[in-house]
Amino acid sequence: MSLSKSIREASWYTSLKDYNVRCNLCPHNCVISDGGVGVCGVRRNEEGRLVTLIYGLITSIAIDPIEKKPLFHFYPGAPILSVSTVGCNFKCLWCQNWHISQARPGSVYAEYLEPADLVDLMKRHKVPFLAFTYNEPIIWYEYLIDVAKLAKREGMFIVLVTNGYVSKEPLLELVKYIDAANIDVKAFNEETYLKYIGGKLAAVLQAVETMHEKRIHVETTYLVIPELNDGEEEFGKMVKWHLEKLGPDVPLHISRFYPAFRFLDRSPTPIETLNKLYSIARRAGINYVYVGNMPGHKGEHTFCPSCGRAVIRRMGFEILEWNLTRDNKCKYCGTPISITGSKWTGNLSV
Repeated sequence: MSLSKSIREASWYTSLKDYNVRCNLCPHNCVISDGGVGVCGVRRNEEGRLVTLIYGLITSIAIDPIEKKPLFHFYPGAPILSVSTVGCNFKCLWCQNWHISQARPGSVYAEYLEPADLVDLMKRHKVPFLAFTYNEPIIWYEYLIDVAKLAKREGMFIVLVTNGYVSKEPLLELVKYIDAANIDVKAFNEETYLKYIGGKLAAVLQAVETMHEKRIHVETTYLVIPELNDGEEEFGKMVKWHLEKLGPDVPLHISRFYPAFRFLDRSPTPIETLNKLYSIARRAGINYVYVGNMPGHKGEHTFCPSCGRAVIRRMGFEILEWNLTRDNKCKYCGTPISITGSKWTGNLSV
């Protein structure tokens, strides 16, 4: 397709001398010369004017269960329309979606969709939840904002599945329009972020904390990669931060790694490692710890933090058993369970 429709002036940049610009969207703060692009590959300098190359450019679109994001405590069981574009401001060597995250506009098949048309699509399919996912949504900032403004007027919900690498000022504007986010904390070591990911851990943590402070529904994911971020000491530091900054009721998803992209020489995460880290997080006091990419693991279930009974049983992304009252209390002991919204029934008022 022609990329002309998807080229729009970008937000969050500063004009510099000699037609250079500085992009202020994420902590890379790329200084881009005329004709060049930033680290993400989708924001280009055109004669001293920064443009986005991906406005409305959609590479994937599907209706998923909301648990796939993963969000286990935000309208459980709801369907969510998921969309993606191309590019990313990280360079993770294990990316499952590398074919779009590391692609450039025009190098993979995509279609253009106006913001109003995407919202209309949600209406037609009666899916009031929209996720920007699969690749990094932050770099889709202009389109994301425009879609979200329209969707919010219709009473719809906006979800981000993100690496959290966004500068504070753009984030403070963005949080006005989003309802929930799952943020990947890819390691708890600055050296790992610099060497393998191409970013700064501190900036990611700041973004997570800001979203939580602004009352966005937040869940975090920690992909456990053998011999990279699977040490007990490192994970313990992540758990300590999670408890201190987010509290015990924000869900933590511990996800199993499978070889992908340029990490094909690594083995899948041993089950023993996942069990060990799951126990560390539970014993430390995080009330809702989950194990992902392991269908059938007990870590798929939600347990009451008071009586220890399973109040939601799952298999993969499917809810098998629901043991909560209408106001999200444990039916066994009455303890409130920290869930935003209710179990999806097709009616948001329920």
